[in-house]
Amino acid sequence: MRIVLVGPPGAGKGTQATYLAKHYAIAQVSTGDIFRTNVADQTPLGVKAREFMDAGDLVPDEVTIAMVRDRLGEADAASGFLLDGFPRTVPQAEALDEILTDLGTKLDAVLEMSVDEEELVRRLSGRRTCSGCGRAWHVEFDQPSVDGVCDDCNGKLFRRDDDDPDTVRRRLEVYTEQTKPLVGYYEAQGLLCEVAAIGAVDDVTRRAIAALDGTS
Repeated sequence: MRIVLVGPPGAGKGTQATYLAKHYAIAQVSTGDIFRTNVADQTPLGVKAREFMDAGDLVPDEVTIAMVRDRLGEADAASGFLLDGFPRTVPQAEALDEILTDLGTKLDAVLEMSVDEEELVRRLSGRRTCSGCGRAWHVEFDQPSVDGVCDDCNGKLFRRDDDDPDTVRRRLEVYTEQTKPLVGYYEAQGLLCEVAAIGAVDDVTRRAIAALDGTS
């Protein structure tokens, strides 16, 4: 299976990516991991990306695309992969098509994780981060034993600026404007399948597998 996972912030893509990659025995390819690895290893692409990051600029598409191309060319991705975090835009999707053509393969499915906006705001704005160890908690779904105090290190919990409800809504607007067009792009190719990303994690995973197996 060669899968692209799309969905708004707070949809649980990272969690489902881990479970689905394990289920299908394929490589889990996260663009966040790709960036961190390239920067940490000081690869030519990592050095270039770091220059933009240090300047406070967005890393250009061509650098991101080159990193993805290198990663998908590695041995563990040859028999399948689940791509999380890329593409984010239609031009990136077109670049991915070119990469896969060069590799002599193609996507099997694009899984869209769908969640109501108000539920996403509830999920994201309820997150609390430990100032000591960085662990994430939640005021509803994953509460510490003592309110406002991390169980692991007794650090004080705080809400990150990007988890403020107004900021969350803006992030969702940006997603709709920039990433949502991917849905139409892949739907036109007959690759899109949608799953309701609500309820227990195991239930979402089962729905996702059922949707993906229906495309194979």
